[in-house]
Amino acid sequence: MKLEDLYRQVIMDHYKNPRNKGLVKNEDYKEVHLHNPSCGDDITIEVKIEDGHIKDIKHDGVGCSICCSSASVMSETLEGKSVDEAKEIVNDFFEMIQGDTLSEEKEDKLGEALAYKGVSQFPARIKCATLAWKACEKALEDGDKDE
Repeated sequence: MKLEDLYRQVIMDHYKNPRNKGLVKNEDYKEVHLHNPSCGDDITIEVKIEDGHIKDIKHDGVGCSICCSSASVMSETLEGKSVDEAKEIVNDFFEMIQGDTLSEEKEDKLGEALAYKGVSQFPARIKCATLAWKACEKALEDGDKDE
């Protein structure tokens, strides 16, 4: 099996069986909503931060398979990480999506998010893959202000 086929399977699995989907609507969660008017992707992310760590991430929204599956992968990738580590991983994801080559250590931290590596070849889809990650980045920045 080719790596591209494996990545496609990861994307479709998270699209059809999203993890951490559904909002809590609780004041303990930082909520960020983002919309991509160019394609209609619409996502809301909730992040619960305790003791400098991400205790929970929820997402909900509508969009293409890349956008919705990316939100699911992001939630699994970042949950349990410290806020600082999560910010680094988000930054690494953005670098990868832009086509930058990452170190093996950074790739290991991205885990299943590596499935979106090929998106860099399709500029119109970059916003789809990064929308949930940008929402989470904003929630983490806002979370810093409260602590």
